[in-house]
Amino acid sequence: MKIILSVDPGSKNIGLAKSDPLGIGATALCVIPHVQQEKDAMAIAEKARECGAEAILVGQPLNEDGTEGPKARHSAKLAEAIRRYFDGEVFLYDEYGSTKAARELFREMGVPRSHRLGHLDANAAAVILQNYLDELSYRRPILPTEEDE
Repeated sequence: MKIILSVDPGSKNIGLAKSDPLGIGATALCVIPHVQQEKDAMAIAEKARECGAEAILVGQPLNEDGTEGPKARHSAKLAEAIRRYFDGEVFLYDEYGSTKAARELFREMGVPRSHRLGHLDANAAAVILQNYLDELSYRRPILPTEEDE
């Protein structure tokens, strides 16, 4: 498996998270301020290199019916820009509801609203990545056991 950097693009901040080398878990990494698409892409590519990522997953909020809205198109353009600065794989993954899920997770953990500020975007990136990793694990074939042979 490879380390994957996850990106949750927002209008003010960009949340980043990374996977463990085994591809089992996702960890919130940091939040970088949204500046301008090219500068954001350079900063994301640099973070990916710093954490040893071989791939970058960009969250794309598709509509409930799977169609692309303005935010989804923004994510696609960001992914395109990142490809100019990163040699590894850059791909899109549906992130519908990730920020809401991260917010709910904070509530369940009892984190006060004042302590959530600045961390929500990175945790949303972790939710997106964990969803992707979980989906991958469901698709992986189970290795045969001695009893199967």
